[in-house]
Amino acid sequence: MTENELCPGERLQSLVEAMGSDERQATADLELLLARHPGDPRLHFLKGSLAAGRQDYEAGISDIRRAVEIAPEFWIARYQLGFLQLTNGEALAAQESWGPIHGLPESHYLRVFVTGLIHMIHDRFAEAIEAFERGVRLNEENLPVNADIRLVLEELRARPIDNDATSSSVDLLLRQSMMKATRH
Repeated sequence: MTENELCPGERLQSLVEAMGSDERQATADLELLLARHPGDPRLHFLKGSLAAGRQDYEAGISDIRRAVEIAPEFWIARYQLGFLQLTNGEALAAQESWGPIHGLPESHYLRVFVTGLIHMIHDRFAEAIEAFERGVRLNEENLPVNADIRLVLEELRARPIDNDATSSSVDLLLRQSMMKATRH
């Protein structure tokens, strides 16, 4: 077995299913699989997702960053890395992580969501809402991401129309309860 050998698909699928029902067992299984397949970016991504679900954002960022280091074009991991960085108050790091996503087609939902998040970072809420709505319409691939974005949309729509923000858009994300269970 080589370091770059990927975890078999059926084993990965059973791990994902266990994550939804028995997190403790899933964590133990994940550690075993990582020991056998340390070069599989999907396993690092799942480990980071579990950490983020426990609100351990630093560990989540570290694990997902490792997934992106192994596979720079693992787009959902790159997106999620930036999302967690933003949630953790690291807006510049998030934008840096998302940088390569701008190379995706303009109609790719992740590129559209990143555009919306960047608008939000800069308190351009109307543009952010427009991008998020467009991204949700485009995304038929990863519906949990749509659920996260819909929660952000609810917060944005609840803001005063004059955008006289007493708190930053990053603070808005920090308040999001959806960050507690981010698993994509």
